Amino acid sequence: MTRDTSVRNRTAETDSDTLPNLVTIVGRGVPSNFELSVDGDLEMLADDPVAEGTVVSGGVAEGAIDVGVQRFRFSGQLANVRLVDWNGNEAADSASVPTVHVGYGSAQR
Repeated sequence: MTRDTSVRNRTAETDSDTLPNLVTIVGRGVPSNFELSVDGDLEMLADDPVAEGTVVSGGVAEGAIDVGVQRFRFSGQLANVRLVDWNGNEAADSASVPTVHVGYGSAQR
């Protein structure tokens, strides 16, 4: 995965008015991969998305998680979420994949 110059970190110029929605991915202690896409703008709430193992480009984020939480603010609607565990089993077939929480109008600064 390469870093795209469109990756944006949390900055003073972006606020919850322009990216009012929040998606949270919560790891369950098992290495897993995720991909999410929105039909608007997307940014990861992290100081360094690459250090988190996540690439954000336009309205798409792709990364890995095993423990902890990764949060993203976005505008528009969530278009797609794909989760797979370390064996490549998708969410419907694996209880080990991360959980995803989506809140519209709930992004915090």
